[in-house]
Amino acid sequence: MDLDQARAFIREHHRAVLVTHKKDGTPQTSPVSVGVAADGRLAVSSRETAFKVKNLRRDPRATLCVFTDAFYGKWIQASDVAEVVSLPDAMELLVEYYRGVAGEHDDWDAYRQAMEDERRVMVLVSLEAAGPDAAG
Repeated sequence: MDLDQARAFIREHHRAVLVTHKKDGTPQTSPVSVGVAADGRLAVSSRETAFKVKNLRRDPRATLCVFTDAFYGKWIQASDVAEVVSLPDAMELLVEYYRGVAGEHDDWDAYRQAMEDERRVMVLVSLEAAGPDAAG
């Protein structure tokens, strides 16, 4: 699948399941909202204390399955390495993420404070390949 087509799909469809790996190697799945960062990586907001973040800090392999609000229909899978960016470096990434997924916020100061209070991080997943390339 063309990566620009994958990014265009993800800019329009934000529902996804993120797969990370537990210590024993088994998958841990999390429903998330996903966007596209300015550098083209896939962006997911999370909390510093979340298991998915702990898993990614130990093993940066990540897979996202992104689908439409209708669930059935078109979908995209992307697997690559993730980078976890913590505050304060994550703040402007979190603002960019919110704008891409939800639009403008009514009170950006309150949003920024909530990000600090919740100890938010930005998970950035590289997009080197996406699929499916064929239907089965």
